[in-house]
Amino acid sequence: MSARLVVAIAGVAALGTFMAGCSSSSRSWAIDALGDSVPRGTNCECRPYPPLTADDLAAGSGRSVSATNDAVAGATTASVLSQLDSDTTVQGHVRSANAIEIEIGANDVEYTDSCGAAVDCYAPRLGPLEKNLDSIVARARQLASGHKPAVVLLDYWSVWLGGQYAAARGHAYVSAAQQMTERVDSIIQTTASETGSFYVDLRAAFKGPDYNYDETHFLSSDGDHPNAAGHAQIAKAVDAVLDGALR
Repeated sequence: MSARLVVAIAGVAALGTFMAGCSSSSRSWAIDALGDSVPRGTNCECRPYPPLTADDLAAGSGRSVSATNDAVAGATTASVLSQLDSDTTVQGHVRSANAIEIEIGANDVEYTDSCGAAVDCYAPRLGPLEKNLDSIVARARQLASGHKPAVVLLDYWSVWLGGQYAAARGHAYVSAAQQMTERVDSIIQTTASETGSFYVDLRAAFKGPDYNYDETHFLSSDGDHPNAAGHAQIAKAVDAVLDGALR
């Protein structure tokens, strides 16, 4: 069963700003993706969601839409912030982007044998994650201040293994994965709200509005990354946000 697509949008003011920056006279539009192995497309021999988003928006708008993918497998919020501060290629992509997709944070709370399923053991990592994510949004906006791009923050269906792959690890793992995902996703959603960014709820996109569906059919063989269907589902979620801004 396909998960019902639910997209939460934070920052109404951001929508008006973005629409002003994408007038009907502009026939080209650029997307840049920042983040970890999910937007990078790790373990999926497929087009990941950043270029799929561009494809969907081009088909629906008649514009020429391009996508650059600056996501890096294994990235953390600290390493993305470092990219924005020191990588001139990434800085150039952000400066020219009309929309910036950011999905980062799962690796900040990566599962470790030392912490195991003890959720409180990971808690000290959440403060730096929140601070860095806020700085990432601020730095991206600073770089692209000339045209004020739309910033889209995406969360996670699970920050650890998902679906049947998580279930195979036992109840304690599943419970801890759900709790950690809730904490990380809450930070992402709050950051979106406080910074006037758009927010995409991928737990809803993968697991349904009540987060009860089994998302295994959207996962690749490692149980951690999206497969082709998963990337297509993410692209639909992002397109549902940006398509309204384009029109």
